[in-house]
Amino acid sequence: CEVSQWDSDEPIPRSELLKGVQGAHGLLCLLSDKIDAEVLDAAGPNLKVISTMSVGFDHLALEEIKKRGIRVGYTPDVLTDATAELTVALLLATARRLPEGVEEVKKGGWSSWKPLWLCGYGLSGSTVGVIGLGRIGMAIAQRLLPFGVKRLLYTGRTAKAHSAEVNGEFVPLDELVSESDFIVVSCSLTPETQGLCDKAFFSKMKKTAVFINSSRGAVVNQEDLYEALSRGQIAAAGLDVTTPEPLPTSHPLLTLKNCVVLPHIGSATYSTRGVMSALTAQNLLGGLQGSDMPSELSF
Repeated sequence: CEVSQWDSDEPIPRSELLKGVQGAHGLLCLLSDKIDAEVLDAAGPNLKVISTMSVGFDHLALEEIKKRGIRVGYTPDVLTDATAELTVALLLATARRLPEGVEEVKKGGWSSWKPLWLCGYGLSGSTVGVIGLGRIGMAIAQRLLPFGVKRLLYTGRTAKAHSAEVNGEFVPLDELVSESDFIVVSCSLTPETQGLCDKAFFSKMKKTAVFINSSRGAVVNQEDLYEALSRGQIAAAGLDVTTPEPLPTSHPLLTLKNCVVLPHIGSATYSTRGVMSALTAQNLLGGLQGSDMPSELSF
């Protein structure tokens, strides 16, 4: 192959992408690259495969890609464990107020022991609700159960047979929202889930409930989340994904002590990123050769 590479950690500028893709037979892209009709037109009729180094594909204009008969490779499964671990870490950090605690130590706010200072919420005996019990949702549930979770509720399009492994109860969304002490969002971004977590959603949550999102930022209405957090309608929120990304430093959510925001690092372990890179390359080569791709998107 003759490879044309954007050799930087920073995303490729749009103008460079449009120029660089001209005449290409294959395109290896990241989650930060919007692959729409304009890019496909710029590439021209040679393009036969797009390989994205991500499990998500909402940055790809799938209808346009399908129309042109272009195959798509992605990287499911390989980042499941890393994302599940990060989600649990985010849940614990948010519920037990770890960033606040670190800050108090650094700025000298740690004085004598006080009975209710920096108290948070524990998982033991709690009810956890998982929105989207797919690969990652299941991996999160499996990691949370040993903490002594009493009930695990989940919702989605259909009941899942594998939910029996985590004693999962399939319930309507409203029931999950109103009964859960912790709500974890791990669903795909679809027209049905876009803006799913809004004012009505947060108003049904317990005042002591903790909300965690490691799926896609657009699943949450961030203005409504800010209102719910600032008014004490819910206890706390932890986000690994936002809209936009990166979240501007002036965003109101960043002024709140009860909101922990991470820079979309769900799959950020050295081993996971290495495996993702290799799989992305293998998908690309399979598509170029017209042979099997290890992880081809069916659409």
